[in-house]
Amino acid sequence: SAKPAAKDTGAYDLRTKAKVAQKAPFKVTVKKGEKYYICTCGHSKKQPFCDGSHKEVNQAEGLNFKSMLYTAEEDKDVYFCGCKQSNKMPMCDGTHKTL
Repeated sequence: SAKPAAKDTGAYDLRTKAKVAQKAPFKVTVKKGEKYYICTCGHSKKQPFCDGSHKEVNQAEGLNFKSMLYTAEEDKDVYFCGCKQSNKMPMCDGTHKTL
């Protein structure tokens, strides 16, 4: 019998392993052309931004979290995911309401 295909181990499959930083989005005023590195693991002390904490988490737990790059297309307020479970990372999609 055929073996099932290997599961994709992309960043989104790690959501179940992410720490919920907060059950609400982080409102951030972004500037056009600026690059923002967003935390996906939930362990950063500089939420919603990456502080490199994923490296220690990855080593300790055998995971492969990475920061997620967001480049602002215009000056505006955005809502970055706080629970790290969004289907539209790095943006909030309301998933925190179900946790």
